[in-house]
Amino acid sequence: MLAALEKFIAISNDILWTYVLIALLIGLGIYFTFRTNFVQLRYLGEMIKQLGDGVGVSKQRQGVSSFGAFCISTASRVGTGNLAGVAIALAVGGPGAVFWMWLIALIGSATAFVEATLAQIYKVKSGDGFRGGPAYYMEKALGQRWMGVLFAVLITICFGLVFNSVQANTITLAFHNAFGVDRFVMGLLITAFTAYIIFGGVKRIARAAEIMVPVMAGGYVLLALYISLTNISELPAVLKLIVSSAFGLEEAVGGTMGAALMMGIKRGLFSNEAGMGSAPNAAATAHVSHPAKQGFVQALGVFVDTLVVCSATAFIVLLSEAYRPGGSLTGIELVQAALSSHIGQWAGSFVAVAVFLFAFSSVIGNYYYGETNIEFIKESKTWLTVYRLAVVGMVMFGSVAKIGIVWDMADLFMALMSITNLIAIALLGGIAKQALDDYLQQKRQGLDPVFYRSNLRGLRNIECWPEAETYRKAG
Repeated sequence: MLAALEKFIAISNDILWTYVLIALLIGLGIYFTFRTNFVQLRYLGEMIKQLGDGVGVSKQRQGVSSFGAFCISTASRVGTGNLAGVAIALAVGGPGAVFWMWLIALIGSATAFVEATLAQIYKVKSGDGFRGGPAYYMEKALGQRWMGVLFAVLITICFGLVFNSVQANTITLAFHNAFGVDRFVMGLLITAFTAYIIFGGVKRIARAAEIMVPVMAGGYVLLALYISLTNISELPAVLKLIVSSAFGLEEAVGGTMGAALMMGIKRGLFSNEAGMGSAPNAAATAHVSHPAKQGFVQALGVFVDTLVVCSATAFIVLLSEAYRPGGSLTGIELVQAALSSHIGQWAGSFVAVAVFLFAFSSVIGNYYYGETNIEFIKESKTWLTVYRLAVVGMVMFGSVAKIGIVWDMADLFMALMSITNLIAIALLGGIAKQALDDYLQQKRQGLDPVFYRSNLRGLRNIECWPEAETYRKAG
């Protein structure tokens, strides 16, 4: 019975992830890129500018800052996959996988803008600010509560429970291998730390993410920059290798071009999560004057994840002596060997600490995605407490357990969750485009854009944006 279930899950995952999801994500990414007139390229400066919105403002303000919301989503999407996942892509698909990883990030950034903007438009008020996401715009914009409940259940199981147990498993295993720390003891520490943060509400989650994300991503990128600068004479050859391997005749004849294409696309999609419906849950928490502002910020998050953090791993590996095409090393072992060739034997300890920061930040971000969707299904302190206790329990369980079929089932649920969200944003993308046009029109008038529900045609069920209008409507 178990073997049959495992086979069914494996076949379903193969079909959904290899064919259906990739086609939908790339197709919609290209569509939104043209529909928004290349928003992710034309307004990169605006993205960086909006990232600092609200930083340093009084903590009494409603909601969290744009930077805080950015950190929550980045905490979830930037995880151990940015280390091990990229190394696997290089080992299986070769250097050309990096090029396709970059390309998919450029395409996916437009999708991230659309879903984050929709999350802002249809967000609702909560006790300590705002909450929202795909479940909310499915109910309010499409009028399909059943669809929102389905999405909420899937993301809560995947991110809040199963993925968190896997992240905890990764942390305890890394510390046991690097320092000999007992996995049960390490699990108790992680569990206690998790409980302290998640029982403190969204603002404590945001504050923790604001501390961990810059340290985590910034430190790792600085190390990669140091390695790149000390090997700067080899960098042009590495860049040439990445591009030539993506399009090279030798790779096409040998069949590895297809592997590079598929691994690069998968790595990019899995890592930046654009279109999957996870990051919009964080985007909705931000206090901004216009929904498009947080759309810009979340579009930037895709670049940070893939073009910065994943590229850091790629350069660390490709500039090392540890990388050999067709070699036996892969995953986190390849990253550790590459770092050892650059910085010496303390690389093992560094990787263990990096894994802790990357994985634990994901635990925090993943937890919040479940919380906001639990509240969508039913606003109940009892249910929220039960969910928090379940998360704490799964973190402890994952710290010491062997995880097999549960991980495969989470992949299946995540695929179904992503398809549900992609259908919704395909139907609602025009609203995000109107919001972008409204924002740009106000910018051309020299204004700091402010959003009113009457600015866009046909909006309904809007809770957090006032009706009043103080300037000429867009369009």
